[in-house]
Amino acid sequence: MNISLDGNITQSKILRDTFSSAVAKNVIVVGLWISINYMNSTLVHTFIKHEIFTGNPRYILFIHMVLNDMIQLTVAVVLHVLSYIVFTINVSFCCVLIMIAIFTTLNTPLNLATMAIERYIAICNPLRHTQICTVRKTYILISLLWVLSAIQVLPDLFILLATQPLSFFHTNVFCYRDYLFNNPYVIEKRNIVYIIYLSFVWFTIAYTYLKILFVAKAVNSEARKAQSTIILHGIQLLMCMLTFVGPFLDRLLPSIFPMFILEMRFVSYLIIQIIPRFISPIVYGMRDQTFCNYVKRYLLCTMFKVRSKINTLQTNRNLANVSNKFI
Repeated sequence: MNISLDGNITQSKILRDTFSSAVAKNVIVVGLWISINYMNSTLVHTFIKHEIFTGNPRYILFIHMVLNDMIQLTVAVVLHVLSYIVFTINVSFCCVLIMIAIFTTLNTPLNLATMAIERYIAICNPLRHTQICTVRKTYILISLLWVLSAIQVLPDLFILLATQPLSFFHTNVFCYRDYLFNNPYVIEKRNIVYIIYLSFVWFTIAYTYLKILFVAKAVNSEARKAQSTIILHGIQLLMCMLTFVGPFLDRLLPSIFPMFILEMRFVSYLIIQIIPRFISPIVYGMRDQTFCNYVKRYLLCTMFKVRSKINTLQTNRNLANVSNKFI
């Protein structure tokens, strides 16, 4: 099931998948959600269990991004599944889901910029890195990221509360951001904020990359590794930007592929909402040698414990069979 938006957001055309198509799409989405969140949960568990990570600002920022991705992916999947099961949901509940999705979406680019700055300080000003990038300051900075996101999002909610009657929040709607926050002022403000917001993040990543590039030519391999890390931040930011152009794609795709609207919408959903969440743990978790070694150690220990339990159960069964023979 999907909704086609033509011109005015309030004029909608409901498009429905066949039952088999709907089941297949939801199985794919939920399967990817389970797989990605399992990988991310493994990274979070590894982080919590080892002080080498909990005391390092770099890994704290990384895990914050992983948790942020887990929340964002979960909300996106919930909205996707609900659109097929009930289609419309309560406005108040929709507001909560949409606000969480917006918060986490805005947090990701800011977190990438912060990680780039941390690498810049570590490479270009290593003597002061431990003074500037402390654990306490890192958690304060993460709190500020959420505050900045709130400053951008909460005005939209206040405008909705001011322009809609109380009865509106007891009705059901298709839970889509542009359908819920359809005030022209809100849409214009959002576009301006996105331009300023993404320009700042791109400037930060470009600046830190160039600074590290000059150091990498003259210093060591660690600087070159940080240089490639900043490039990966840029690639991840490009993936994040797809989220911001999602509404534009929703209007563009029907005109380009009028015969495959639902299929293109589903592909767009996978690319915008799912794939970036899949890349993060692989790029940042598996690429870091230290983190990767601890993750492997954790997975091996888990497999060993499972095998031990299986062997114990098998031994107990054999003993029970032997004792039964003597009885």
